[in-house]
Amino acid sequence: MSDTPKIFTLKQVVSSIRKTLEERYHQTYWVKAEMHKLNQFPSGHCFPELLQKEDGKIVAQISGSIWKHNFDRINKRFMQVVKEPIKDDTTLLMQVKIAFHETYGLSLQILDIDPNYALGELQRERQETLKRLQKEGLLNANQQLKFPLLPQRIAVISAESSKGLSDFYKVIDQNQWNYSFFKMLFPAYVQGDNAVSTIIRQLQQIEKVKHHFDVVVIVRGGGGEVGLSCYNNYNLCAAIASFSLPVLTGIGHSTNLTVAEMISYRNAITPTELADFLIQSFHEFSVPLRDAAKSIKQQSSSILNEANYRFNRTSEKFSSVARRRLREEHHLVQQAQQELLHTAGTSIKNNQQMLQQIERRGITAFQSTLKKRDFELQSLQQRIPMHVKSGLTSEGNKLNQLIRSVELMNPINVLKRGYSITTLNNKTIGTSNRPAVGEKVITRTATFTVESEITEVKDQTDE
Repeated sequence: MSDTPKIFTLKQVVSSIRKTLEERYHQTYWVKAEMHKLNQFPSGHCFPELLQKEDGKIVAQISGSIWKHNFDRINKRFMQVVKEPIKDDTTLLMQVKIAFHETYGLSLQILDIDPNYALGELQRERQETLKRLQKEGLLNANQQLKFPLLPQRIAVISAESSKGLSDFYKVIDQNQWNYSFFKMLFPAYVQGDNAVSTIIRQLQQIEKVKHHFDVVVIVRGGGGEVGLSCYNNYNLCAAIASFSLPVLTGIGHSTNLTVAEMISYRNAITPTELADFLIQSFHEFSVPLRDAAKSIKQQSSSILNEANYRFNRTSEKFSSVARRRLREEHHLVQQAQQELLHTAGTSIKNNQQMLQQIERRGITAFQSTLKKRDFELQSLQQRIPMHVKSGLTSEGNKLNQLIRSVELMNPINVLKRGYSITTLNNKTIGTSNRPAVGEKVITRTATFTVESEITEVKDQTDE
């Protein structure tokens, strides 16, 4: 018996696995799983990622495949039943068979998908979102906001190419009453997988500038319920419900309201109907305003007529009373004028006498002061020459003393007293100008000059 092991090629091994699986799993199975990614290729074939989660964790995962002819058939049924195409992150009930390929490995080949189960999953998501919003107190939060008296400044969330957006603008801009609206578009996807994230992102942008707007409007074109499942998403509905401005929706011809429509301040089937609602809000303000203006005009006219009548009556009475009063006042003025003339004449006489007395006293006082100042001036003239002579004598003595001191300090006079000055290089000998042996110094006295050569230098401390 040989101990050499039998060797197989990799292809032999994987072919054996394929045959075993085909013999063991030749039937088809109905499997419930989440389609995480559809992964549709340009060829039309799809290779989705299938997984199962428990408590938010992936507990099973496998690749799948849907051939083009099967996908076209399945997707067509989805559009008929669910009203939207197959999309990512959806829990589905799929008919599969186990397939193994020598190159691509193990996968589940999807033969069919039950659209009614998917429809039930959408309904379940809708109910769960409603239940969660109610538990968190958000179900009626947006509807409890105060609606503006005139919703004139509108933040619009829609796709730029949406027909619903153009219908909304047409009704708003071309209203026959010429009501003026300010509108600003915040572009977003309004259906499909990207709608949730883009609408939430635009709501966040509007929140930053909310003081510029009165309401938020979310509109999209028709299409029945196609792509409307995103409006049952909890995150989107919570963002709408908790928004600080009233949110109005006009998202399509749906007979079954989405959660977003249920929790928004107001919903309309079409963008056109939503635009009519905003115009009606202006009507509700303008009609009573016009009636009030008409009523005010009528009452004002009545009040003015009555006031005019009363004014004319009062004017007649006032004219009569005024004429009588003017005559009385004219008589009083004449009396006061006569009394004023008499009083003024007497006062002028008295004041003239007082002025004459003041003038005489002023002249006498001025003459007396003038004499006193003249005497003081003569006395000062006599004292000035004596003070000047005394000052000059004192300053002359001080100057003579200073001259004598200067003469005493004159170097010539110092030398005459027996002193001499010795210099080296025209500078006095000292610590900073110390002579060295061999250098010549000059000694000056009052009568002669001596030039000497240094033979020895001794410090005082050396003796």
